[in-house]
Amino acid sequence: MQVVILCGGKGTRMGSLTAETPKPLLKIGDKAVLWHLMKRFSAFGYNEFILCLGYLGEQIKDYFSQKENQEDKWKIHFVDTGLESTKSERISKVQPLIDGDHFLLSYGDDLSAVDVPALVNFHLRNNKTVTLTSVPLHSQFGVLELNEYQHVKKFREKPRLAEYWINGGFYVCNKQVLQHLHIGEFEDKVLPELAEQGEVIAFKFEGFWKSMNTNKDVLEFKQLLESGAMPWKNW
Repeated sequence: MQVVILCGGKGTRMGSLTAETPKPLLKIGDKAVLWHLMKRFSAFGYNEFILCLGYLGEQIKDYFSQKENQEDKWKIHFVDTGLESTKSERISKVQPLIDGDHFLLSYGDDLSAVDVPALVNFHLRNNKTVTLTSVPLHSQFGVLELNEYQHVKKFREKPRLAEYWINGGFYVCNKQVLQHLHIGEFEDKVLPELAEQGEVIAFKFEGFWKSMNTNKDVLEFKQLLESGAMPWKNW
């Protein structure tokens, strides 16, 4: 099963960090976040990657042309899918390279400890067009626990928000999804329409998941690395 990775966005929320570097090449230690993502897939036996390039895409090509960033098992297709393309447009432009009935789809700046073979098996068992990995929603802020007299009893750091789940990406898609991409953006139009048809199912995962969306996320990844904790590492 091939892995399609969306890595063409501009990463504007990262400010100066992405002014001259595409977000998927921001480093965790001495390797790009995209390399870490591909290495995890590869450790499960998924070694063929279709990279949907856009903003500063030549840098991503150059990165994987360097011997220290190559893996013997990897087969990488680099596809320029346009600077301003939507996610749906990027996926549509790599359609000729997708040769199986199903493919994995991920964002190039998210890392997780999700069990990919378990995710794939769940997808195949349920026979839906799209399986997404759903992860618990956590508060962005610490919260207070107060008693009836407004005394602060406890500080809770970024707690899980009970019943809420969010889309963590790490998709498995039936190739039929390609027939729906023309209706609009992947998350805003395609997935909601398929969900209304009962064709989207969630693989609930409560383990490590983190997206690199802000400068704060970069620092938190660095802190994880420095502490010796790399929960996404399986190699």
